[in-house]
Formats: sequence, C-alpha cells, structure tokens
Amino acid sequence: MTTTTRLPSLYISHGSPMTALEPGRVGMRLAELARDLPRPRAIVVASAHWLARAPLVGGAARPETIHDFGGFPQALYEIQYPAPGAPEVALRAAQLLHAAGLDPHIDPQRGLDHGVWVPLRLLYPDADIPVVPLSIQPMAGPEHQLAVGRALAPLRAEGVLVIGSGSITHNLHDWRRYSEGKPIAPYVQPYIEWVERKLAEGDVAAMLDYRRQAPGAEHAHPTDEHWQPIYVAMGAAGEHFRATRIDAGIDMGFLAMDLYRFDDALPAQPAA
Repeated sequence: MTTTTRLPSLYISHGSPMTALEPGRVGMRLAELARDLPRPRAIVVASAHWLARAPLVGGAARPETIHDFGGFPQALYEIQYPAPGAPEVALRAAQLLHAAGLDPHIDPQRGLDHGVWVPLRLLYPDADIPVVPLSIQPMAGPEHQLAVGRALAPLRAEGVLVIGSGSITHNLHDWRRYSEGKPIAPYVQPYIEWVERKLAEGDVAAMLDYRRQAPGAEHAHPTDEHWQPIYVAMGAAGEHFRATRIDAGIDMGFLAMDLYRFDDALPAQPAA
C-alpha cells in the first residue's frame, strides 16, 4: 500500500446540489485541479452531509448514489455516480482512526451523499476511482476533526486522496435575501479573506478558534457541519502545510465556493 507520490489533501465547497447540473466556475476549477493531481488509487471524503457521534467509515463495495435533498428538478435525481467502493481502504482508515483513539466504526452499507458525488463527478466524471465516505462529528468541535485528519495523514503516501467536502460559507437562511442576482451577503468576502490569510500563515490556532476570531462567523456558519470538513483536510496535510486557495466564485450571493489544496510545507531555504 505504498506509492512514490504523496498526494495533497483537499477542501471542496460543493455548494447546492444544482452544482451537478450547473457546475459554473467551481466545475472548471475542479476539472483543472484534477488535471494537476496525480491520479489517486482511492478517495476518502469527509462529507458535511453524513453526521454521526463517532467516526463512521463507509465500507460498501458498491456504494449507492444517495439523492439526499428535495424539491429539485427530476434530472438531478436521475444522476448516478457509480464509483466502486474500497473496503480495504475503509479498513485501513478505521485502523488509523482506532490507533489515534477515535473509536471508529465501519458502515458496510453507506452510499455516497451529494456532498461526495457532486464534487467527485466534477473532479473524476468517469467514476472509475474507488470512493470511501467518512462521517463528521460537528458536536465534537474543530479539534476533533483536525485529529481525524491527522490520523488519516498516512493515507496520502499510500495513493489515497483525502477530501473534506463542505462550504466556505453556508447560511441557508440567506437564500431568499441574496440569491438570484441580489447583492453579495456582506459577511462573505471578509470571511473568505480571513480564512485565506490564516491558512497562508499556517495559523492553526486561529482556525480552530474561528467562532471567536473570524469576522462574521456567526453569519457565515450558523451551524458547523459545512465548515468542519476543512479541519479534516488540514489535519491530513500534517502539522506543517502549505495551503493554496482556488477561487471558485460565490454562488447565489451567500455560498463561497473556494477550494483549498493542502500540500506539505516547502523546505526552508538556506540563508544567503
């Protein structure tokens, strides 16, 4: 289970389920990103749409496509993402989480919710790379999700791409107020800029304390589930990382669609 290529980890803003039919800028950015990445042998995705009290790892050999939403066009419910599962990768992930004292369990039947298949359909439209879904535990706090990511960090050297799927900003209460060409919600840009700055600085402590430090955090994320997958991606990058922001625009005036790529930190340059 070794490879000579150490993959980055990713945080993906997956937006509305309609992103699958109207991919826009995020679709272009994900296609570009896929061209830049080494091809993974499997993908582990921590999704904002699978919540549990302890880490659950999807071990299905043939995970179904879950249409976990309502009120959308029929075409959206007809989309299938028939990627195979990877039970052996699920077992490996569970072993790593167990070694970190995180009490994981394998769910042998879990399918792929839209937080998984919508972005993966844009990254890897052929659905030919095995996928393992992973739950998050938003009530456990950011430190817990960071620990989950750090436990899974060895997978990156084993050809496995670790992804956190959520949204940089996610306040569905603002859907009517800012969608359909209305002004962008005033908290979105300051929040985007704060996240970019703190990740560029490698300021993990500030990121963990985002509720108190980030401007407009209470509006950007009234609840935590779409934000916390970023800590899985950060953690999987290790203690020292290099974060690259990929601007994918703002959807409906309140959903920031930024992507983040986390690589190993560049080695220090010798003094001249």
